[in-house]
Amino acid sequence: MVIGVPKEIKANEARVALTPQGALELTNNGHQVLVETKAGLQSGYVDEDYHAVGCRIVDDPREIYETVELIVKVKEPQPVEIEMCHSGLTMFTYFHFAASEKLTKSFLETGATAIAYETIMLSDGSLPLLVPMSEVAGRMAVQEGAKYLEKSSGGLGILLGGVPGVEPATVTILGGGVVGTNAAHIAAGLGASVFILDTNLSRLRYLDEIMPKNVTTIYSNRYNVNELLRKTNLLIGAVLIPGSKAPKLVTREMLKLMKPGSVVVDVAVDQGGCVETCTPTTHENPTFKVEGIIHYCVANMPGAVPITSTIALTNATSPYLLKLADQNIIPALTSDPALLQGLNIYHGKVTHKGVAEAFDLEYVDPRVALNRA
Repeated sequence: MVIGVPKEIKANEARVALTPQGALELTNNGHQVLVETKAGLQSGYVDEDYHAVGCRIVDDPREIYETVELIVKVKEPQPVEIEMCHSGLTMFTYFHFAASEKLTKSFLETGATAIAYETIMLSDGSLPLLVPMSEVAGRMAVQEGAKYLEKSSGGLGILLGGVPGVEPATVTILGGGVVGTNAAHIAAGLGASVFILDTNLSRLRYLDEIMPKNVTTIYSNRYNVNELLRKTNLLIGAVLIPGSKAPKLVTREMLKLMKPGSVVVDVAVDQGGCVETCTPTTHENPTFKVEGIIHYCVANMPGAVPITSTIALTNATSPYLLKLADQNIIPALTSDPALLQGLNIYHGKVTHKGVAEAFDLEYVDPRVALNRA
């Protein structure tokens, strides 16, 4: 198979979808890999690293889109990239379609196939290709939140962990999944008073067992969220419904319960956000204020630490990429139930319920869509 790795062009995105180590596995199996020049530079890999493992370096991304069968990326295709997509192409990347009707409909029109990292799901309900970036984002959420709580950043002027004789900051985390768990570990380690909210009692029991004493688990409902917002200095949105829009758990009115200068970090913003006032930002302009509350809503948080993020991501994606290349697209999808759940769009049809429901589009079962091929 011919596989392409274009350079990421989304604002402030520095990751690359394939490391030289991963490329070597593909070339050793007889596949041809085209890599756009300087695609890996910001993640610590130069063109010579890819050339040394048998890749062909390409100057013009149009050559990649016109030549390859499978494109592997990190972030959703930008408008100029969608213009280069066609019905013979499969793209393997983070799409987060449910957060953007424009992206969904424009990709549908290309006739290309979309396999989304974020909806590949194992039988136990885990999301293997979302986990590594969720781990990074959860840890970064606390790091960024602590920075913007500083007075010089417009915040309240509170040290997250306090000092002896001074009360620490209160951190409230909406969601006890991978993002929330990692955020809680970092916040607790810094000495903050941490609250994790979730509706899954089994998950709350588990978190209660593994977390340190400065982490409290709370059942998530409107009343409890309102009560906590009154004392929350850093609010972290960490709610995920795979492939679907994130539920709005904090409205603009509820936000007024927080003290001016408090901080919101909505990690769920790439799925629409779980705080009503959140809209996507970039690393270049990461924050804005609503009702006196600082909002940090960068949709590709792990892009700020590309060396760590690229290695973590490709460790997870490489086995699936190799399967798609070795078996070819349709056999790979039909033989692996987890991978099949990653199929979001196939030849102009929406094959993921969450995406179809988000924009009232027709849903076609992925097995049915593939059988028609």
